[in-house]
Amino acid sequence: MPDILYPTPENPAPENYTAGHFTGYRGAKLRYAIFRSQISPARGTVVLMQGRNDFIEKYFETIRDLNAMGLWVATFDLRGQGGSDRLLKDPRKGHVRRMSDYERDLEIFLEQIVLPDTRLPFFLVAHSTGALIALSAAPRLSNRISRMALSAPYVGLRHDTWPVTVIRQVAALACWTGLGRLSAEQERIDRPFPGNPLTSDTARFARNAATIAAHPELTVGPPTYRWLHETLKGVDRVRRQEHLTRITIPTLILAPVLDGIIPYAEQEELSRNFRAGQLVTINGARHELFQERDIYRAQALAAIEAFMPGLDGGLDLSETAA
Repeated sequence: MPDILYPTPENPAPENYTAGHFTGYRGAKLRYAIFRSQISPARGTVVLMQGRNDFIEKYFETIRDLNAMGLWVATFDLRGQGGSDRLLKDPRKGHVRRMSDYERDLEIFLEQIVLPDTRLPFFLVAHSTGALIALSAAPRLSNRISRMALSAPYVGLRHDTWPVTVIRQVAALACWTGLGRLSAEQERIDRPFPGNPLTSDTARFARNAATIAAHPELTVGPPTYRWLHETLKGVDRVRRQEHLTRITIPTLILAPVLDGIIPYAEQEELSRNFRAGQLVTINGARHELFQERDIYRAQALAAIEAFMPGLDGGLDLSETAA
């Protein structure tokens, strides 16, 4: 299927997939793909939700791992990134109009692509911003999603220069004064591996950098003030006790202790207030668990594999916290 997915020799696509576009909320054209496991009968389908500035190709390795567990995988690029429609004239700006637009895209994807074209039961694996979207939409998903695993969920924010309270105030002020489409910071090109907050794995870091170098159109730059304002409002909403109480889907929170983007303490606090959630601590790991070294990545995948069947006992939630 040329010109929809972009595999490379270093990053081959999993076998047996279909890819295309579907129409999301307010007409956005969103790129998606379904990857079928060769194991029959399938154990179900994982709906894979990406983080900010992610794209399908970045998850090829993880998709193969999930397929090897007997799970199909259905995923799509979030609006404004990857192979999906950009939302502003400047395609480098990471933007969203409303946080709820992400949630509506997910619900359309479930109804139009996942439900008719994949295998029950449905699970959800989400990273960072995708996990925030999943948490926000979860009270409405209990009749469709059996279990969720959330990697480094975006429930807080760490910044090298400014405290999050200042970022909230500046982003809100920019939106109220009509400047929400401005980028919140200058773009940094070609971030080096040393000191990066995402992964300690040099090979996976280089693989992703090579994919981006070959297809820079899949990426975006810094978020706009509107994106920050909308997602931080979403963070406040999902952390409220009344919201967490409404989530009945059994949920794993896969929390990397050395996360340089989302403070580990915020992920831990979420788990304490989340009746349906259980913390799985991964010591030594940085933000992108699925791009991390095998010693950390294997822990996350093992927890998912034990947890996802759901109907036959699966993981004992009382024993998952480190």
